[in-house]
Amino acid sequence: MATEDIKNEESNIEETQVNDAPDNSEELQNETAAADNSPFAVGDTVTGKIFNIEDKFVKVQVDDSDYEGIIPISQLTNKRIEHPNDIIALDDAVTATVIKVEDDAKNIIISIRKLDEQKAYEDLKQKQDADATLEGTVVEAVKAGLVLDVGVRGFIPASLLSDEYIEDLEQFNGQTLEVKVEDIDQEKNRVILNRKRIVEGEKSKERQAELEDLEIGSIIDGEVVRTTTFGAFINIGSVDGLAHISELSYSRVNSVEDAVEIGQKVKVKVLDVNPEQERISLSVKQAGESPFNKFIDAHNTGDVLTGTVKRLVDFGAFVEVEPGVEGLVHISEIAHDHVNVPGDVLKEEQEIEVKIIGLDKDNEKISLSIKALESAPAKPKQAKREENTQVYTDDTEDDAPTLGDVFGDRFKNLDL
Repeated sequence: MATEDIKNEESNIEETQVNDAPDNSEELQNETAAADNSPFAVGDTVTGKIFNIEDKFVKVQVDDSDYEGIIPISQLTNKRIEHPNDIIALDDAVTATVIKVEDDAKNIIISIRKLDEQKAYEDLKQKQDADATLEGTVVEAVKAGLVLDVGVRGFIPASLLSDEYIEDLEQFNGQTLEVKVEDIDQEKNRVILNRKRIVEGEKSKERQAELEDLEIGSIIDGEVVRTTTFGAFINIGSVDGLAHISELSYSRVNSVEDAVEIGQKVKVKVLDVNPEQERISLSVKQAGESPFNKFIDAHNTGDVLTGTVKRLVDFGAFVEVEPGVEGLVHISEIAHDHVNVPGDVLKEEQEIEVKIIGLDKDNEKISLSIKALESAPAKPKQAKREENTQVYTDDTEDDAPTLGDVFGDRFKNLDL
């Protein structure tokens, strides 16, 4: 084959797979191979030694035959090269696959790249089936992701690069990355890779190790990373824990944002750990000294305090007697008179005086009384009970005759 013919033949074979376009040289494999007397067919694997290197192709003396194998520069490798000398030298032994057989000469067109790609695809398929990890070198960063060399050109979409958004993809140029095979379509020369799953797996192992090391009751440092209506998520390393709204402060918290803000550094107490579900319960308030304990140490039953009504409930009123410390005035302790509902007598934010009538340190409960500071109203005097005496009366009429009237004339002349 003349040199010019070789160059023309080379121009008919796809130059590279830069944009993951289909390899046009596949069409060559569909051609009926050779003259009837050719010992080679498309798809055969041959070996030989390089005896000539030109700018656009190299020649190989095929072993055990008088045939020459011609390898166009595009079929030497899937990498971009300027000259065959960049990767090959005279007398190098090569193994290649036949992609075309000439009808009128003892020449065959062979490809190292196609053979390497076939082996690479077989290896990638095995890796995919086993969900195994492989390494690839980043050869190009594009807007949509990274192009890697994994034996063939593979692509990592930006969405599968990490579990976090990465703005600067150029930083990965030339790096060797661990990846998994997400999808393969050999006919379209498409290999989709996934690094995100590896990143997530590594972080999951870190979280499990950290979860196992956490001790319930320990006090550790954290940072508020997210707030919700029911609490705050606090990062304590490679894991986030939840501090329920009731565990943010000893004072009543109406809104999480009133107690903490995103980015705030806090100390937290570990309340509970569930490694299987990767859940951690934390407390901000319990990481500090309890104001209740301080109150208990400083006060006794019988003390009189000034407090503020914070909440009215059916059974009484909660009164804040110190910041973060509330006691209960039971409805029966509001007044000496009967109280139907606490709201009939008290209102929220009202300042009142109360007396401590009970302290329960174990359950952190304080019993208060308002009526204990007021004198009981005097009881009304009861009417004196009349003595049960019998009274005899003369019920006779005033003009009724007496004995004197009846017998007076008879006895007046008796000499007694």
